[in-house]
Amino acid sequence: MRRPQRARRFVLVLALAAIWLAAVPAAAQQATAPAASAPTAAQAAPTPAPAQPKIDSGDTAWMLTSAALVLMMTAPGLALFYGGMVRRHNVLGTIMQSFILMAVISIQWVLWGYSVAFGPDVHGITGSLAWIGLKGVGLEPYPDYAATIPHQAFMIYQLMFAIITPALITGAFAERIKFSGFLVFTLLWATFIYDPLAHWVWGVGGWLRNLGALDFAGGTVVHISSGVSALAAALVIGKRHGFGSEPMPPHNLPLTVTGAAMLWVGWFGFNAGSALSSGALATSAFVVTHTATAAAALAWMLTEWLSRGKPTVLGAASGAVAGLVAITPASGYVGPLSAIVIGVVGGFLCYNACNLKSRLGYDDSLDVVGVHGVGGTWGALATGLFASKAINDAGGNGLFFGNPGQLLVQALSVLVTVIFAFVGSLILLKLVDAVVGLRVHEEDEVAGLDLSQHNESAYTLGLVGSTSLGSGWGSSHRPPTGH
Repeated sequence: MRRPQRARRFVLVLALAAIWLAAVPAAAQQATAPAASAPTAAQAAPTPAPAQPKIDSGDTAWMLTSAALVLMMTAPGLALFYGGMVRRHNVLGTIMQSFILMAVISIQWVLWGYSVAFGPDVHGITGSLAWIGLKGVGLEPYPDYAATIPHQAFMIYQLMFAIITPALITGAFAERIKFSGFLVFTLLWATFIYDPLAHWVWGVGGWLRNLGALDFAGGTVVHISSGVSALAAALVIGKRHGFGSEPMPPHNLPLTVTGAAMLWVGWFGFNAGSALSSGALATSAFVVTHTATAAAALAWMLTEWLSRGKPTVLGAASGAVAGLVAITPASGYVGPLSAIVIGVVGGFLCYNACNLKSRLGYDDSLDVVGVHGVGGTWGALATGLFASKAINDAGGNGLFFGNPGQLLVQALSVLVTVIFAFVGSLILLKLVDAVVGLRVHEEDEVAGLDLSQHNESAYTLGLVGSTSLGSGWGSSHRPPTGH
């Protein structure tokens, strides 16, 4: 009798245990997800919504600082870098081109440029005009681009890239372009070349972005586009009067080196700022930017020293800029040792490319093609070689990290950028030349752009008839008398 009773008790215990085991998950589920029919206050509470993007003050501070650094790259950085390399009667005209673009492109960007570049996608080709006049671009984060900063902070940061890119082109046609033609061409180029290209590579839905092209801070969008457009401009506008038969040395190398140093500092905002936050990725981009720049400056200097017998200050400054250009597309994807290789090769390649122009016969006044075109191309391809997910998991691995396909994608992005920017620039240049005119008259070129375009002279000391700051030869402005 005892055995059957024990068996029944055992079965009863098992049944109770089974009921208990089944009841516990149900109770837990009921506690976490109350039935709608139970009219208690706890059950009436809505399910918590997903966390909304929240502005991070540290990220915002870094991005606004980075935006200011990138703006400084255009003026005074690029303005002085280019201004020191031209002849003394063209320095104000050259500086003016960089300075005035801070005004022209800013208005264009607010009215329609940002919407075309980053607005809602239209077939992967361009942004729509939904954000025209910054409609809908407010102070809340826009997670598709940056989840921890105001949308307007992202917008103003990208504006600084839009400003400096056409300013880079000005070095190719320095000392010979009409100011009116320059303004019209630049406005058209920003609208029809830069903005769509920025959308292809950086905009949500852009076809090159969807293809997997990597361009952390502007190798294709900024440097290749400006470099090949500079070549188109040099070919259409033609050589300077006396090019090849008259010496045309830089008139003020201290200005140029000062500008190069400002570019070096400002480029930290350019590259490290492209992390869009103040964390580890920004730190990595900061480190490799500095490392590659130092390597390129040394590589250019040593190459010049070996080939010409002496290192030059202009060469060291140009090498630094070449390194900055080369590391730009890779800065968010590579480590310090890869950055050294990118910088050394970039300095060597850009030095030789700048010396090649005399053999090819085109007049790229300030070596935009050799530094930005060649340096940007090398940087974009180097990204396909050295990119590593260990640095940035959101990127990809390059050839040396087991993914040869990335190099092919990078090569395609380079080819597309070259064709689009060169052909598009040729069309725009021809159009502007036909309607407004691009080149100054020969007598105006000989007199210099400072006088012929702006009625000013940069250096008035000792000039007969010079008056106050801002007036020069032939100036109609005179200080009041009787004071």
